[in-house]
Amino acid sequence: MSRPFLSAAESRQNRVAESWGHLTWLAGRPHVEGLTLGRVVLKAGRANPRHAHPNCEEVLYVLAGRVEHSLGDQSFTLEAGDTLAIPAGVFHNGMSLGPEDADMIVAYSEGDRQFVLEEDRS
Repeated sequence: MSRPFLSAAESRQNRVAESWGHLTWLAGRPHVEGLTLGRVVLKAGRANPRHAHPNCEEVLYVLAGRVEHSLGDQSFTLEAGDTLAIPAGVFHNGMSLGPEDADMIVAYSEGDRQFVLEEDRS
């Protein structure tokens, strides 16, 4: 680990805004080699694009809200306190249900996660 501490101000600088919500990267390279940790907010009624992470597993933990999450050909409704484990390479996405945003923690088993949109697969 090159630097063991990341301040809240530094984390806010790692925020990525999307039309469906936002991601805040909390840990990963260069600070941590073997994992990526983030916080994801899906806006109410919005969905992120269906995608996969070919090089790592993902674990999703719901802090608030409700999410309909596709995982391969299955679908799960998640609420606060629920956890979903996503195998490497499996296409998935989430949609926020109800009137409030869905707030989640995500962890990946690699510090440099790969991201592939389903629409881009060959």
